[in-house]
Amino acid sequence: MVRKQEILKILEGYDKDNLAIATVCSHSSLQIFDGARKEGFKTIGICMGAPPKFYDAFPKAKPDEFFVVRDYKEILSKSDELASKNAIIIPHGSFVEYLGADNFQKLRLPTYGNRRVLEWESDREMSRNWLEAAGIKMPKQIKNPEDIDSPMMVKYYGAKGGMGFFVVKNYTDFKKRINPAEKFTIQEFVLGTRYYMHYFYSPIKSDGYALTKGTLELLGIDRRVESNADEIFRIGSPTELAGAGIYPTFVVTGNLPLIVRESLLPKIFEMGEKVVEKSIELFDGMIGPFCLEAVVTDSLELKVFEISARIVAGTNLFISGSPYSDLMEEKLSMGRRIAREIKIAKEMNLLSKIIS
Repeated sequence: MVRKQEILKILEGYDKDNLAIATVCSHSSLQIFDGARKEGFKTIGICMGAPPKFYDAFPKAKPDEFFVVRDYKEILSKSDELASKNAIIIPHGSFVEYLGADNFQKLRLPTYGNRRVLEWESDREMSRNWLEAAGIKMPKQIKNPEDIDSPMMVKYYGAKGGMGFFVVKNYTDFKKRINPAEKFTIQEFVLGTRYYMHYFYSPIKSDGYALTKGTLELLGIDRRVESNADEIFRIGSPTELAGAGIYPTFVVTGNLPLIVRESLLPKIFEMGEKVVEKSIELFDGMIGPFCLEAVVTDSLELKVFEISARIVAGTNLFISGSPYSDLMEEKLSMGRRIAREIKIAKEMNLLSKIIS
């Protein structure tokens, strides 16, 4: 992994009055570019091949310039070109997945957030250790597939938007569907309502929901629309479908906005607080946006099944703000909140606190 001191040395050579926000043209880039522009930054859209035409349909979110690569891994060899444009990289799920978590750690460009979190996020065992050490309730996990005796969710490692996730009821089901070449984890399938909670942690802000250092914000909540899990049982019972070789799939195709019962908000903030405080202890802290992905049971218990330690695509619902962010500032998106944090850090000469 590139050392933070190397990154800060690169940052020292930047023209701080002409910083540019850069990210890959995918995932949550529309709101990242829109939010950066609203905060007065230039924007750079990194793309493979020709610039995506659909940005022409959204002029407020179209980057000021496109940085074209033949392959996303070419970003590594072209980092000096991006540095000459004073680029600060904003990581999102597609960016990390396309480049690879290991390669992202080597990227010699100032990057928003603590990139050490990627090691903890991308390894499901490490992320579970982190969350459990923070006191977060999680679905039970089993190591031996032969012990499967109730509905279990099998998940492959990495950010794949639900691709390849599947539910099994026994070892026979597991053997039929597993790809032995992939690393996986087996987790209890918890019945309840899925909530994806969008947090933002600022290590440099002092007013608001205070932590040991900095503050915690809740900018929105969403639920994911998954194909074909959300529609499949319209055509038959689980037994009938399995007999026909048809199984639910969990590929994320979109998102829906959600509001949680207000009585659950104290629990939600407490969960976010515990996760951030433990991250500070483990790897000097998670910075900026993150998402706790949880199931709320009928007894109103929250069980977290995953963490995404970066901006998630569900925040795209709230480019003009959410019912939660509106109570802080109207029309505040996660993309704009990231840009705002960089702007404040620059003005306070604290960019070293939020860049790695």
